[in-house]
Amino acid sequence: MVAHTEPEPSRPLRSWIRSSPGTHIWLLIIAVTSVIVAIAPDQVDSVLLHRNSSNINQLVKYPVRALVSSAFWIVNPASLALYAVLFEVFHAPVERWLGTLRWLLIVATAHVVATLVSQKILLTAIQDHRAPHSMTHVVDIGVSYGLAASIGVLTYRLPGPWRWLYLAGAVAFFGMPLVTGGTFTDLGHAIALSVGLLSWPLTRNVVSRET
Repeated sequence: MVAHTEPEPSRPLRSWIRSSPGTHIWLLIIAVTSVIVAIAPDQVDSVLLHRNSSNINQLVKYPVRALVSSAFWIVNPASLALYAVLFEVFHAPVERWLGTLRWLLIVATAHVVATLVSQKILLTAIQDHRAPHSMTHVVDIGVSYGLAASIGVLTYRLPGPWRWLYLAGAVAFFGMPLVTGGTFTDLGHAIALSVGLLSWPLTRNVVSRET
């Protein structure tokens, strides 16, 4: 008699995580840094966030470190659950669709471009006395730039009319703050979304990885 083994209840979850490893490794690191911020004394967590920020001060002194480290921290640890949902809704499907390397190329490019352009514009505003000099030390954490890029490129995954409805919603969500006098961070989000939308060539001839 052949024994039939029941499938493990956790198998679908493990399969999903393995199909988008970059998303979940990134999320795990953010979870660890969020715990560090949550348990650190007030003055220490402020130092950590400023040290790992991609603000003008850090970009001038430590450009590579600032660009990399700022992608792994969030200002408010209480937002971790929200980011977990957003990573599963946007990052994971894009990584699963395009593969880890293409997904990483898109989000990394968006993170770097959005950070450098928005901070350059902020620096110009400071030099022209349209923004206070203290803004050179503002906390600029770039996790959301990568999300905006995935939101953008996911447009090309949707069929027919849903694609245009989704695109209109994304453009409105990231564009309205700019129209109503947004900050340099809002500009960064719009740039990152644009990078995702401009990544259309990387979505061509993609073999589906879904099973």
